[in-house]
Amino acid sequence: MTNPNSKKRDLIEGRAALIVIDIQKSTFAPIPDDERSIAHMPDYADRMARSKVAIDKAREVGIPVIFIQEIHRADLVDFGRELDGDEEIHCLDSNPLTAFAEEELGMRPDDYRISKRRYSAFYGTDLEILLKGLKAETLILVGGLTDVCVHYTFVDSHQGDYFCRVIEDCVAGSSFEAHQASLNAMEYLQHGAIRSLDEVLDAMTLSENVT
Repeated sequence: MTNPNSKKRDLIEGRAALIVIDIQKSTFAPIPDDERSIAHMPDYADRMARSKVAIDKAREVGIPVIFIQEIHRADLVDFGRELDGDEEIHCLDSNPLTAFAEEELGMRPDDYRISKRRYSAFYGTDLEILLKGLKAETLILVGGLTDVCVHYTFVDSHQGDYFCRVIEDCVAGSSFEAHQASLNAMEYLQHGAIRSLDEVLDAMTLSENVT
């Protein structure tokens, strides 16, 4: 059932920020899928690499880019309930593969970087303060996993009254089925949330003319 009162929104409403979620060195490491601590759907790394197209375009038009990193202490003290499900120990601060994928994403020394201990990029971080300072109204999400950190960051963004957009080509889940289910759930919360990379690039180009 479609809400007859819902207003059709522009892809970018007001000022935007691009949120790059958990694209770290482990993403591109030559680790067999069956040896990873977290399952990845096919073409996971290719989708993450494609995010650089959005990052480069955002830089070109003046949209701030915020890089998010999941990281845990090596003594496991901050995992909480995170290991109660399918995931094994991951993203330890003692593992070099936990670092940002700086070369693959073209990161710069002065980029905004936020580390988190939980799935949502908002939980226990200063992301909200940064977004308020940037006066961001629309958050464009890329990264992984669609069904975990992207989904929970989207939900917190939605509950914080941001306009939320996910670039479908630049996110990937633990499985294709989980990826698609989360995309459907996010679209349920905000119509027009799930967009193609080409659509977002076009909207970014238009935003350059109005900011």
